Amino acid sequence: MKMTVDFEECLKDSPRFRAALEEVEGDVAELELKLDKLVKLCIVMIDTGKAFCVANKQFMNGIRDLAQYSSNDAVVETSLTKFSDSLQEMINFHTILFDQTQRSIKAQLQNFVKEDLRKFKDAKKQFEKVSEEKENALVKNAQVQRNKQHEVEEATNILTATRKCFRHIALDYVLQINVLQSKRRSEILKSMLSFMYAHLAFFHQGYDLFSELGPYMKDLGAQLDRLVVDAAKEKREMEQKHSTIQQKDFSSDDSKLEYNVDAANGIVMEGYLFKRASNAFKTWNRRWFSIQNNQLVYQKKFKDNPTVVVEDLRLCTVKHCEDIERRFCFEVVSPTKSCMLQADSEKLRQAWIKAVQTSIATAYREKGDESEKLDKKSSPSTGSLDSGNESKDKLLKGESALQRVQCIPGNASCCDCGLADPRWASINLGITLCIECSGIHRSLGVHFSKVRSLTLDTWEPELLKLMCELGNDVINRVYEAKVEKMGIKKPQPGQRQEKEAYIKAKYVERKFVDKYSMSSSPPEQEKKTVSKSSEEKRLSISKLGPSDQVRVPPQSSEGERQDSSVFLDSKHFNPGLQLYRASYEKNLPKMAEALAHGADVNWANSEENKATPLIQAVLGGSLVTCEFLLQNGANVNQRDVQGRGPLHHATVLGHTGQVCLFLKRGANQHATDEEGKDPLTIAVEAANADIVTLLRLARMNEEMRESEGLYGQPGDETYQDIFRDFSQMASNNPEKLNRFQQDSQKF
Repeated sequence: MKMTVDFEECLKDSPRFRAALEEVEGDVAELELKLDKLVKLCIVMIDTGKAFCVANKQFMNGIRDLAQYSSNDAVVETSLTKFSDSLQEMINFHTILFDQTQRSIKAQLQNFVKEDLRKFKDAKKQFEKVSEEKENALVKNAQVQRNKQHEVEEATNILTATRKCFRHIALDYVLQINVLQSKRRSEILKSMLSFMYAHLAFFHQGYDLFSELGPYMKDLGAQLDRLVVDAAKEKREMEQKHSTIQQKDFSSDDSKLEYNVDAANGIVMEGYLFKRASNAFKTWNRRWFSIQNNQLVYQKKFKDNPTVVVEDLRLCTVKHCEDIERRFCFEVVSPTKSCMLQADSEKLRQAWIKAVQTSIATAYREKGDESEKLDKKSSPSTGSLDSGNESKDKLLKGESALQRVQCIPGNASCCDCGLADPRWASINLGITLCIECSGIHRSLGVHFSKVRSLTLDTWEPELLKLMCELGNDVINRVYEAKVEKMGIKKPQPGQRQEKEAYIKAKYVERKFVDKYSMSSSPPEQEKKTVSKSSEEKRLSISKLGPSDQVRVPPQSSEGERQDSSVFLDSKHFNPGLQLYRASYEKNLPKMAEALAHGADVNWANSEENKATPLIQAVLGGSLVTCEFLLQNGANVNQRDVQGRGPLHHATVLGHTGQVCLFLKRGANQHATDEEGKDPLTIAVEAANADIVTLLRLARMNEEMRESEGLYGQPGDETYQDIFRDFSQMASNNPEKLNRFQQDSQKF
């Protein structure tokens, strides 16, 4: 509060003046205490801040040390170095903030206290002194006797001089008070405003610094997602390897032999053996021996260069040694020297001798073996996908997920930016993507795009076949139909912001879809009529009961295409109806086109028992069509007016592969139709052993998970293995699942 003292009252030296002085003096004393306290707190804050900067700098140096330690990992080294540089900048900004705080708060307020308040105190002392002198002069003047003229005159002169001096000093004191009261406001506010501006500059500098760092951190986040995927893959592989090794029996010496063989690196045999030295003492030393590249070598430590015992096994022989005291010994003899070795057991000795003998024989026929291997690599695959050497065969014969998918037209480059050799895919769209575009697709959400790695993830056979049915060329003909007309250029690799805008416009907003054209409309003569026989067959199938199954035609193969005359002129159809009919026809490109035009994947045809596209896909007999609809959000439990869902219809028709697929995707096998029958009842009445087995296994697995509280878990390994086998068979050997239909046709 601003407090002033009136100059007129000062001259009067009235009680009001004295009261005002007393109030002002008390206020100034309290102000001095507050300012002293604030300055001390500021000093503590500055000292603490400087200590924080020191600790932060030590932490930053630790990050730099970690970056230098990670020099063999470019991503970690670059990231940590960039982050430590940014932290160093923040430390510099903190240091500037504390320096400005010291100038604005500590120095400025201290100067006010020391200079202005000191002047006030000095003026107060002079005022108090002259006030006392004035009081003494008044008292002396009052006490002088009238008849003592000389004393009266002297007292009068002293009083006059004292009053004059009092007025002068009192006016100076009041002036000092009023100036101080006015200045205190400006000094305090100026100091605090300077302090707050220092903070404003500090936070602006930090914001600018991290705004520049933001894009890099975003890209690093995308890389981190990939690292997490890689780590998860490595973890699965390690767990599988751990489980495999843990199941081995290490109680016998034979298990050691199996574990130590590394044929992929040319190592035929390896393990520890005792070797007798050639010195006079004939000492025995334990060394790590291996047979590789037709040589016998050993090492003492892993980093040591291998010592060659036998350079060419074709020139040596191996034999038992029973004429020495040690057990399990054998000798490898070359034209120039011999080497006495000792195994840990008789079985190991026999294994080593056999390995040496085998290597000797192999060395002679090595060229013949190489030719044979080349022949095997070039020969076509004859094994099924569920063979024990599946992964190895795929690598040798070009059947890996990456190779198979990239063979589809357009899939050798990214669907959105054209970057070569894409390693990611959108499984519901059926396209291949580069790693940057895959990250953008992942950000759209799984209702638009489901991203999966072609090299790191496990691919179900039906999903792999789905990818091979579509492809970049097919999808781009739909989703980029108007790109050229609109004069829009596709983004180039590396243009992150342009890619994000383009992909969102392409798949979310669907700006480039030609909504006035159906590229796959049927021929004109087929548009005008609907095949009555096909329509009646489809309607009759939807009404079949278990007792009618002997009249159901066999399940069609994936490559077949039904009579396209079931399509009327597409411009008279809404997208839902187009999807509905294309699902029956197994026409995946037309289904993708219908979805691009906004078709509801769960559209129900009120004119045909409220059947859905997924039910039509079941009636059409295509496993891949069902997979495509499920990947795009089809409800596996949506039922028609008869109370039958996709699982009911697949069971009625005996489509084992579809039953397997629906059970894997969470179909409710307890649902009953209008006749009160669930799928298991229908399968039992039809005596379909395969489907009964699948349904009972799924029900047992469900009950087991519920009893053990494993909600959401996939189930035990036996259950998964059986369903995996059925999936493989349905996708790659569907004729094996046609046993029921083929038997039915005999009647």
